[in-house]
Amino acid sequence: MPYVIAIAVVVIIVIWLISTQRRLAAMDENVNNAMSQIGVQLQSRFDALTSLLELTKGYNAHESETLAEVVRARRSVITGTSSAGDVDAQENLITEAMGKINAIAEQYPDLKANTNYNKTMDSVNSYEQSVRASRLIYNDSVTKLNRSLRMFPTSLVGGMFGFKPREYLAADQSKADMPSMK
Repeated sequence: MPYVIAIAVVVIIVIWLISTQRRLAAMDENVNNAMSQIGVQLQSRFDALTSLLELTKGYNAHESETLAEVVRARRSVITGTSSAGDVDAQENLITEAMGKINAIAEQYPDLKANTNYNKTMDSVNSYEQSVRASRLIYNDSVTKLNRSLRMFPTSLVGGMFGFKPREYLAADQSKADMPSMK
């Protein structure tokens, strides 16, 4: 009889370990997926940004080409395994480029009145909203994973199977104060 009880306890512990590992793996994949979604949105914003740069070439070719070279050189692809720092670096690059494009548009009222320019700027703003939503989803997924990894006894299982807490995407205070790009 004591052997049966011992075997039952071992089976219960093994089942708990397996289910906890599977739950942590699912949360980890949710974080990876959320980061990939941010990458997709940033890619779309870069595409719209490239279109804006093409539109500004006719007005200030040198500055537009220089900015395009800087964007191409500093741009990286965001994937599920990217860090919060990688996303922040790309966000800063986009913010810097948008500021310069806005400065060119201010110098050339014809550009600012251009229908294609306005449509492309609307696309950039739309992608900006999508990135914000994706950032919220990412941070929510990170919260769930990190909370589980900090709680006992799940923290033991997380450590055994190599799960690590993830970084949050920090709020960019400068974006809260950004003027409209229209």
